[in-house]
Amino acid sequence: MRVLVTGGAGFIGSNFIRRAVTGALTGISEIVVLDKLTYAGTRTNLSMLPDDSYRLVVGDICDVEVVDSLTKGVDAVINFAAESHVDRSISSASEFVRTNVQGTQTLLDASLRNEVGIFLQVSTDEVYGTISTGSWREDFPLLPNSPYSASKAGADLIVRAYNRTFGLDTRITRCSNNYGPFQFPEKVIPLFVTNLMEGKKVPLYGEGKNVRDWLHVDDHCRGIYLALMKGKAGEIYNIGGGRELTNLELTQQVLELMDRDESWIERVPDRLGHDLRYSVDYTKATREIGYKPEISFEVGIQETVAWYRANEEWWRPLKR
Repeated sequence: MRVLVTGGAGFIGSNFIRRAVTGALTGISEIVVLDKLTYAGTRTNLSMLPDDSYRLVVGDICDVEVVDSLTKGVDAVINFAAESHVDRSISSASEFVRTNVQGTQTLLDASLRNEVGIFLQVSTDEVYGTISTGSWREDFPLLPNSPYSASKAGADLIVRAYNRTFGLDTRITRCSNNYGPFQFPEKVIPLFVTNLMEGKKVPLYGEGKNVRDWLHVDDHCRGIYLALMKGKAGEIYNIGGGRELTNLELTQQVLELMDRDESWIERVPDRLGHDLRYSVDYTKATREIGYKPEISFEVGIQETVAWYRANEEWWRPLKR
């Protein structure tokens, strides 16, 4: 299978490519990467791979000519490209709408024009909003509460429309909170680990009662791969980690692994519109494509903390 991976130099996309190139995800014979190389996408995320194992094109998914040329002759498009940080979307939403909505629509148009076989949209559980009890199924309504999640929900609806209107084989995956190596250090786990390594406190929103389901990036990429290989046109698959923690519980685990106590917590004002709890039901993905998480949070968080401790040369330039 020949694939175009957009956002392939970012955290999740680069993990997918590394796993495909090293044989963990089989059946992908050719990889073209399209990445704008903004602050969160970096060549170093792919630098350990042989130069002939993929082709990197620096460009924007909103660029019609670039996208059109790259979708010719590929079997599938996997769209990882997105502006994804909620706080940034609260400060300035326009780039989120441009990249996440217009960029997705540009990719869809080119995929339709060039008869791409499969279009896989990598989305987020944040499109569902917040849930106090139970877990979201794929048929739950979209009720996003931040500009970021609203832009991702808009993209999902456009993807759905291209399946229903034009018959394009589109598939959507919606993941819970990812963690793992190579995650940009503005996200909570790498931010906390690297702050502590620098002798700084960790900023905890409000009382830390917000609940998130934690998913290792390797499990997420395996779920995306299964949706690509075994999924059906027009379907949506939730990809969860099965490990819910409050933000305070997460912080306490990181502090313990870093040999710090709670005096290293700095309470900061809560985020505007902060969703209280996310929880996805991934029963459908288990039943239809054979997905289930394999990496326990206890193992995954230890390995992740150890990776950031051992790779200061990767994250220090990014924090600067």
